Amino acid sequence: MIKEKLEALNLPSPLCVGGERVKTVEEWEKIRPLVLKSMLENEYGYLPDTPEKVEFNIIEEDKIRYCAGKAVYMELEIVCTLYGEEFRFPVTYVYPKKGDKFKTFVHINFRPDVPDKYMPTEEIIDNGFACASFCYQNVTSDDGDFTNGLAGIIYKNSERTPYSCGKIAMWAWAAMRVMDFLQTRDEVDKDNICVCGHSRLGKTAMLTGAVDTRFSAVHSNCSGCSGDSLNRGKSEGNEFIGDIIDRFEYWFCENYKSFYGKDDETPFDQHYLSALIAPRRLHIASAEEDVWAGPNLEFLFCAASSEVYELYGKKGFVYDSEDFLRTGKYLNEGNVGLCYRSGRHYFSRDDWHGLMDFMNK
Repeated sequence: MIKEKLEALNLPSPLCVGGERVKTVEEWEKIRPLVLKSMLENEYGYLPDTPEKVEFNIIEEDKIRYCAGKAVYMELEIVCTLYGEEFRFPVTYVYPKKGDKFKTFVHINFRPDVPDKYMPTEEIIDNGFACASFCYQNVTSDDGDFTNGLAGIIYKNSERTPYSCGKIAMWAWAAMRVMDFLQTRDEVDKDNICVCGHSRLGKTAMLTGAVDTRFSAVHSNCSGCSGDSLNRGKSEGNEFIGDIIDRFEYWFCENYKSFYGKDDETPFDQHYLSALIAPRRLHIASAEEDVWAGPNLEFLFCAASSEVYELYGKKGFVYDSEDFLRTGKYLNEGNVGLCYRSGRHYFSRDDWHGLMDFMNK
């Protein structure tokens, strides 16, 4: 049933971007830069350059009381020199006291709060994970103002071109700087760092993982249109590219506007992002009542993601036909996992537990 649904969508394949379909890992890795170029130039824009310098200033550290003494709490400021100017933003980092090397989350969050309604910090600690988090608006505002924060440095002496970065690419750049910090920490299991986010920040997490191969895993939570939901096959009640451009065109590059009203005609589809993440791991969370995000197309996104993983000889998305839009079961046996739950658009504890189960496989 799932195979037939995918065939009916007539999806373009990332394996064919260079012309004829590639059949080996070596051939794929040669055309992978073309796939990345397609996603950056058509949707998100090119990320800012790597900073000339990055420093980490510890502002506060609590090794005694946090989480009833189970965890170390740290507030820090990441200071970057970019295009000759200084840019800084705050990050919170929490890790368990007991243990050696910890699998770690980089959570791109809507708020700076720790814990937060989207981030049950103590549960994360109790499950043996560390978590570094930051508020996306401390990087640059979530609007069409390109004069503040990181945007103000990037566009101080230039205007946006068709391929210049939108806000999502800037937030992704900041998540990469948090990864820079984690690379300096002895307690971090550097082979198990997952970037995660919800909704627009799930889109951001996917772009981060597609660009920065230091992340071993990516979690996209209900990111829907222009994230973890396919463009093709949408129906009434789903978000279309035109809808997201009308409200949030500043998230993307200017060129993305050329696909307004052309969801079924894009020369790419969103599973190109999962192709760029492969052979690393990808986890999706989807919600039954989140119709705007297109849960059926999020499931099909996972299924469409398998082909590049299989090229590497790895399991992609593992499911049975009766799993389609069935809640209450983690589909975490492959390198592409899915937590499909009841409820609405939210980063819930169910999603976190599905993600932690996936990370422990």
